[in-house]
Amino acid sequence: MHDNVVVKQRVNAPVEKVWSAITDTAQMKEWYFDIPDFKAEPHTEFAFWGGSEDQQYHHHGEVLEVIPHQKLKHTWTYPEISKEKTLVRWELESDGDGTVVTLTHKGIENFNHLGQDFQHSSFEEGWKDIVGRSLKEYVEK
Repeated sequence: MHDNVVVKQRVNAPVEKVWSAITDTAQMKEWYFDIPDFKAEPHTEFAFWGGSEDQQYHHHGEVLEVIPHQKLKHTWTYPEISKEKTLVRWELESDGDGTVVTLTHKGIENFNHLGQDFQHSSFEEGWKDIVGRSLKEYVEK
């Protein structure tokens, strides 16, 4: 069974502004994670630390697909604790003077064996906060 998380959020900002927010490292640091080696270019790899205040995890990803102002797709892994890979896809769609952001995280059932921090509910809660609050507030200011 596939246990995908899908978060859809309309933001009051043009697609170009949202694209910059999800691909520019200086902007990403303001609302998402500090990922200095991120580049929105296929086959580039990036890494960062993230998690709760109590527990930080090493994240690793590889950019797989980039369609400027429309789609960004990358892997999402925890190389120090699992060999499993998941996929994260950001999709942007212009909606009048705003943008509909759809975040899909596929394959998270591959992380079930890692404990509570890696269950569907944790990813769903995290992505809802990241897309529905952090990104929305950042691009609408």
